Amino acid sequence: MSTLRPDFTIESIHERQRGMLPDLLGVRVLALTQGTLTAELQIRPQLLAPNGFLHAATVIGLADTSCGYACLAHLSDQTPNFTTIELKSNFLGTCREGTIRAVATAVHLGRSTHVWDATVFDPTGRTMALFRCTQMLLR
Repeated sequence: MSTLRPDFTIESIHERQRGMLPDLLGVRVLALTQGTLTAELQIRPQLLAPNGFLHAATVIGLADTSCGYACLAHLSDQTPNFTTIELKSNFLGTCREGTIRAVATAVHLGRSTHVWDATVFDPTGRTMALFRCTQMLLR
C-alpha cells in the first residue's frame, strides 16, 4: 500500500499549481493526511455556467484536482507520476455563491493503480457531487 510522502506538503502543492488550471480555478488545499486530502474553492462569477449556476466543470475541477493531488502525495519512488484513466461524477445539487469543499479519500492504493473518491460539499455542508477516478501509476 502507498503511504503519504513526507516531502509532499500543502505548501509544495500550492507552489506546484502556480499558473496551472487549479490555480486559475482558485483551488486551495486545506488538509493532507494518510489516504485523504481536503480542498476548497471560492465561487466567483467566472466559474458559473451561462444559466447562473455553478458550472459542472468547476465542480469536477475541484474534485479531480483534490484526487490528483492526493494521488501525487501517495506515489512511491518507483512510480513518480500518474495519469487519469477513468473518472465519473454524479451531481446532487448546485449553488451560486460561497465556498465549496472536496474531500478526496483513497479507495485503492495499489502498485499499478489508485482509485480515489471525492465528495464535494456546498457552502451549507450538503453533498452536491460524488466523484470517482482511477489513476494509472507511471514508472
